[in-house]
Amino acid sequence: MTHIRILFAAFLLGSAFTLQAAAVDAHHQKTQSQPAATAATGLAQGEVRKFDKETGKVTIKHGPLANLDMPAMTMVFRVKDPAMLNQLKAGDKINFAADKIDGAYTVMRVETVK
Repeated sequence: MTHIRILFAAFLLGSAFTLQAAAVDAHHQKTQSQPAATAATGLAQGEVRKFDKETGKVTIKHGPLANLDMPAMTMVFRVKDPAMLNQLKAGDKINFAADKIDGAYTVMRVETVK
């Protein structure tokens, strides 16, 4: 009977360690798989793919946009101020803020990453 108790206790202890390890691994994968917004500014990270000054639009490959509940993807945004496009070129790494204005996803602020 003592052997059964020892085996049962070992089983429970092993199960607890396995569950804890799985939880830690899941948390690590979640935090590592998403490009984070820059913590200090709350801006999302992205890369300029192309832009069109005539239409005031920019295509950005970006990480998740928490405020818009949007996963990472590449998409076209309007820009709040067309003058923003004067500081951008294709391939630029940027930090930016976007919002949905009048039904259109719009870049409200952009900073190039040096």
